[in-house]
Amino acid sequence: MPANIPAVVFVGGGPRTAGVLERLAANRPELFSGPLEIHVVEPHVPGSGRIWRYDQHPGLLLNSMAADITMFTDASVACDGPAGEGPNLAEWAAGVLDGSITDVPDFPRSLREQLRSLTGATFPTRQLQSQYLEWFFRRAARSLGSNVTVHRTTAVAVTPAAGSPAHALRSSAGYLVELANGRTLRADVVVTALGHTDSRPDAASAAWAGFAARHGGYHAAPSYTTDVDYSPVAPGQDVIVAGMGLAFVDLLVLLMEGRGGRFVETDDGGLRYLPSGREPRLWAGSRRGVPYHSKISATLRGEAPGPLRFFTAAAVDALLARHGELDFHRDLWPLIAKEAGYGYYRELLTGSPARAAMGWDEFAARYSELEWYSPAREELVAAAVPDAARHLDLERLDRPFSGRQFANHQEVQDAVVGYIEHDLALRDSPDHPETLALFLALLHVYMEVGRVVPPERLNARSQQTVHGWWHGFFSFVDSGPPPHRLRQMLALHHAGLLHFLGPDLEVAADESTGLFHAGSPHSGTSVAAKALIEARLPSPTVTRSRNPLLESLHKTGLGAEQQLLTADGIHSTGKLLISAGHQLVNSEGVPQPGLFGVGPGTSGWGAGAFARPGTNAAPFRENDALARSILAVARDVAAESSATESSATESSATLSTEPAAVGKN
Repeated sequence: MPANIPAVVFVGGGPRTAGVLERLAANRPELFSGPLEIHVVEPHVPGSGRIWRYDQHPGLLLNSMAADITMFTDASVACDGPAGEGPNLAEWAAGVLDGSITDVPDFPRSLREQLRSLTGATFPTRQLQSQYLEWFFRRAARSLGSNVTVHRTTAVAVTPAAGSPAHALRSSAGYLVELANGRTLRADVVVTALGHTDSRPDAASAAWAGFAARHGGYHAAPSYTTDVDYSPVAPGQDVIVAGMGLAFVDLLVLLMEGRGGRFVETDDGGLRYLPSGREPRLWAGSRRGVPYHSKISATLRGEAPGPLRFFTAAAVDALLARHGELDFHRDLWPLIAKEAGYGYYRELLTGSPARAAMGWDEFAARYSELEWYSPAREELVAAAVPDAARHLDLERLDRPFSGRQFANHQEVQDAVVGYIEHDLALRDSPDHPETLALFLALLHVYMEVGRVVPPERLNARSQQTVHGWWHGFFSFVDSGPPPHRLRQMLALHHAGLLHFLGPDLEVAADESTGLFHAGSPHSGTSVAAKALIEARLPSPTVTRSRNPLLESLHKTGLGAEQQLLTADGIHSTGKLLISAGHQLVNSEGVPQPGLFGVGPGTSGWGAGAFARPGTNAAPFRENDALARSILAVARDVAAESSATESSATESSATLSTEPAAVGKN
């Protein structure tokens, strides 16, 4: 390509890259309208990528309703670039059906049926979502003109292009991106947007894999569920499952309905599972011992949520002024908890006043003056809400079985079944909209944390907490499965195909028997089995990554894992370290010009690739800021290239009259 046309290479072509492409087009008129070469390196179909690709089991669903899924940076997003309105998934489906959206492929009958039955409250299949994401990618690419090239291969290495004559006067010499197909792309900007990647097992998983191999057993290390080969798991075989989150939900689909079983409705509105006879018997446990909370079907009745009142930029600034560094649990969590409680009780008192003994205005005025963790706040809630079962207990919400001992296996089963039934009664019912108010309050806070809290002002322990406990708590409460998935769990349990092991799951390997053993220290029950499945995505890691580009960045030192110094020593989050401006930070702690990273495998706080409309979504804010940084680099590169060409022309004229100078160049 001509040296004066800036080149941008995206490594990874999933929805996060698509979002940045859309922001590039939106911001170009203001920042850089010159020619731009864009390359997207993605072995799967661009837009959906690996995780959201069409080629998955048709029973796998999203855990968000169609009206709550958008790729568009709407007017709610606090960013410097212009808003880009567009249809959410439900609106897109309607547009495809009525012909107002025409740039889509000829869908197979199964997808056409999904389009016709889709409503805003439908939990869509990942196959349908893949088509929305791929449509959005095509749209974003078209908006950038004819300068987007997709390479259906894998990037294997990035190296500096130092010494290139075309880049001699630039502040950064650019990079060379090596592809698995043998090509090399020159780039002025490289953006790693890799999403969730595979990794070599950690020490514990590796030991379990070796144990299974020695004894003829089966072990599945953490991975994207649909990419695991479960065929060695025999019908009727006992299988220990470690993890009860979203990967566990997918596992149930693949090992139950995926093997020919089906659910039928019963006369009382419940579900019954009709097995095919090819299913294994699962024994599931986790740290909490229960599945993620159901998504919510209620609608708000009371006063509409407004802006955050307690977890605000002003409140965080005040904390920063008082403390040299912030501690998440000491400083931030009380504000988050108070914000969550405010949203919850506002809906309870204004939407269901019959359940309250105090008016909202009085409650809100008194509540605002009190600390969340104070006897006075507890007394106020008790006076305002007579039914103690409706009091918000965030600690109990996080660890529902904390402090509980179970007498035997049956007591564990009864407790987990009762927990699921209670969760469904609260969250899949029109009678408890306060659960939706809590959901929205936590979502709003989650989107704000990365905006108002400078990561460098958090102590190391708290940075671990943000990436670990806080993200896990939010996911547990707000990112659970559709309610019918919990009903399916109950049906599988009643069919004898799913047993619960309880909280604080412990797994061990017995060399004398060749069996895995699993149980909970809070009960006397345990199970022995030849098969163990770790039902979760791999933890982020640079040093153990199987992704060739991450391996290259680690080997060359261009990229590094985030390291945190705590009182217990140095702790690695496993994430690719990036600066506040999303530049990759090398092994010496220096941000790399023109080399950016974004997504769940980086140390940035923005999560997700698509979001709920109207929520000022953090990933959309990040996409806009990153796009503007890319365009600023492109503008500088173009200007420096012009200066280089002018200098080279003048030098050439001089050299033609002074040949002796050639030997000095």
